[in-house]
Amino acid sequence: MNFNDNNLTLRVDEHGVTWVGLDLANSAVNTLGQGMRRSLNMLLDYFSSNTPAKGVIFHSLKSQGFIMGADIAEFGQLGNAEAAKALVKDGDDLMDRLAQVPYPTLALVRGYALGGGCEFALACRYRVAVDSPQTKFGLPEVMLGIVPGWGGMRRLPEMIGPSEALPMMLAGKQVDAKKAKKLGLVDMCVPERVQFESALGYLLQGKPPRSLPFLPSLLLKWPFKNLIAAQAVKATAKKVSPAHYPAPFAIIEMFAKHHGRAIPPQGPADSSPHSLKALSEHPTTPNLLRVYGLQERLKSLAKTEGEKIRHVHVVGAGVMGGDIAAWCALRGLHVTLQDTSIERLAPAMTRAQELFQKRIKDDRLRRDAIDRLLPDANGHGIKKADLIIEAIFENLEAKQQLFKRLESEARSDAVLATNTSSIPLEQIATALCKPSRLVGIHFFNPVASMMLVEIVQGQHTDAEVSKRATRFVKQIDKLP
Repeated sequence: MNFNDNNLTLRVDEHGVTWVGLDLANSAVNTLGQGMRRSLNMLLDYFSSNTPAKGVIFHSLKSQGFIMGADIAEFGQLGNAEAAKALVKDGDDLMDRLAQVPYPTLALVRGYALGGGCEFALACRYRVAVDSPQTKFGLPEVMLGIVPGWGGMRRLPEMIGPSEALPMMLAGKQVDAKKAKKLGLVDMCVPERVQFESALGYLLQGKPPRSLPFLPSLLLKWPFKNLIAAQAVKATAKKVSPAHYPAPFAIIEMFAKHHGRAIPPQGPADSSPHSLKALSEHPTTPNLLRVYGLQERLKSLAKTEGEKIRHVHVVGAGVMGGDIAAWCALRGLHVTLQDTSIERLAPAMTRAQELFQKRIKDDRLRRDAIDRLLPDANGHGIKKADLIIEAIFENLEAKQQLFKRLESEARSDAVLATNTSSIPLEQIATALCKPSRLVGIHFFNPVASMMLVEIVQGQHTDAEVSKRATRFVKQIDKLP
């Protein structure tokens, strides 16, 4: 191959299929910033005179997903509405170029395909998703106060129907590989071990691209389209105010009143409250972008490498302790939950099953989560745990006595943590022979809803213990 680029790797296999590896230089993840968009445009220029014989398969060379989305940092650097329009047009034109190429294209998606990454996959003729907990599709732009401007607003409803597409876009909802296959967002959902063979086989079949069945396709036409939009406006207005949060209403209006290329950047006129100009200048947008930036900064605190926590032992099955244990089990950890009796453990186990029922739709995966959470009135899990979290009532003497026992029974390398919200760690640590082992991991109530978790470093807390606690919080999908 004569194509050379820092962000893309090309190879042609023995079947004549061109494999394009997405590998954004100097980044742990792929994003569709200006550099990657330029690379992809150059690639399409190259293919216009060196047409791939059998087709192109796009896949990620990153361990952390397909394409995370646009480069959010670019949004914060836009000085005015005209710059925002130019950015949207640049990405929209790229996706249109990709969608219109004469050769078959396939997106092999392992990991996140969000925002612009999902729009990139939608612009390909075929999509194959790897069945992995990390594989997610979604258009979460609304959560930043903006709209999917690179073709997602027209392609997603045409792919899966408006009754499924609108809720995804209005709530920024993500779907996994199996759900994506059920919706018709992807053509195949395959195990990771056969991902490349499956993608190749599907591309070589030469099937026509998927189209909506007759009945769902009717919902894209008048008057059904307008009825769906009216219902969506009514439901959305019950949750948010259009004056404070215009983005979801902009999505609905563009869905109802515009079609094809009429969606941004050729959408509503600048005078409309739902125009790209109005959204980019609305005060909600920079505030949501700031929140996103703060979340990313918190996530970066836990990016240091280290061994993961596998077994958590929680002492105290009250509302906080029980819900901490349930959340850890939900996120894939083995958990033992201790209290003074089985009777005190029972309510926590019931609440845990309610959480699993709400959050896990697959029966098998729900049973797995239930199996990971064990009631442990006698504290057998103390000796096995990588991390022990104390969540008993706020009494200094009781906590000191508990930690004295925990230190004597726990592994020497286990992290000892307290969920206390009011007692200084230095006072609790007086009961320990090695106070450097104690760290604060303070969850907020309700545990399942609150993303922030405080890491509290006492006067004697070892720095490596704090790092392990921080990594643990990120491991269970919270923000340290």
